Amino acid sequence: QVQLVESGGGLVQAGGSLRLSCAASGLSFSNYGMGWFRQVPGKEREFVAAINRNGSSTSYADSVKGRFTISRDNAKNTVYLQMNSLKPEDTAVYYCAAAVRNIATTSAGYFYWGQGTQVIVSS
Repeated sequence: QVQLVESGGGLVQAGGSLRLSCAASGLSFSNYGMGWFRQVPGKEREFVAAINRNGSSTSYADSVKGRFTISRDNAKNTVYLQMNSLKPEDTAVYYCAAAVRNIATTSAGYFYWGQGTQVIVSS
């Protein structure tokens, strides 16, 4: 059974930082591209960042470029999202996902999803 479990969310002031983690189990982690998405109530899930299978290539949404960094540790079956210079508009539930493709920037490219972790950025 595939499981993706996010952690590291919470409440932070604007300008602060958080590091999200996503621990994967039940799949051959290094064979999957990984991504982070976020969603606020009433809006569609939004792409945030993606990383390819061996971590050599990344992609970011324009809204987070230069502030967020995605990385992975295949030995630990974990993908990370380092979020710096957080803004109130970053408030959302953040989801990690696994893609069969090497790297994907749309939700349609992802097959497995975590349950999400809440991030709240106060102004």
